[in-house]
Amino acid sequence: MNTSSPIVKNGDLLIAEPFMGDNNFERSVVLVCEHNAVGTFGLVLNQVTDIHLGDVIDDIHTDLPLFVGGPVQQNTLHFIHRRPDLIDGSICVVDDLYWSGDFEQIKQAVNLGTITERDIRFFIGYSGWNEGQLDSELTQKAWIISRTKADFLFDTPTTEFWREVLKRKGGEYKSIAHYPVDPRLN
Repeated sequence: MNTSSPIVKNGDLLIAEPFMGDNNFERSVVLVCEHNAVGTFGLVLNQVTDIHLGDVIDDIHTDLPLFVGGPVQQNTLHFIHRRPDLIDGSICVVDDLYWSGDFEQIKQAVNLGTITERDIRFFIGYSGWNEGQLDSELTQKAWIISRTKADFLFDTPTTEFWREVLKRKGGEYKSIAHYPVDPRLN
């Protein structure tokens, strides 16, 4: 029986290697919301859509953007936030960063403007790995692991997120942040 701690922990960021070769995750950063013996659940943080929350939920009146959380079950809605004081049933992912919670409270807070884009992010679909699948991808060096803080997650522009996460890691990762999408065009 393996009693060692898993490499990946809740709150980790999975940063796609520059040349991963998977269109679902090209230059993506995935927040690990839950990692256990059964598998891993995460949300891609930097794939924004042209769809707004108010476009898919009738009784929400907002232009908050929707993100693609991943390729799995894109007919589901997920959210992360940093306002557990307004949302009961929230699950702490890492200090000051929460996943899920009472959706009726969220709808009310969004409509009243007491929770804004600076505090919450909505996703369609999610990223998921079965038992051992993510470990295999890590062995193949498809992902770089980093930690995050809620402030960084909500304050960093989506278009720069992949690059900024790598820069913050420093060292060799700082130079990877500048790899072109297509090296032939360099």
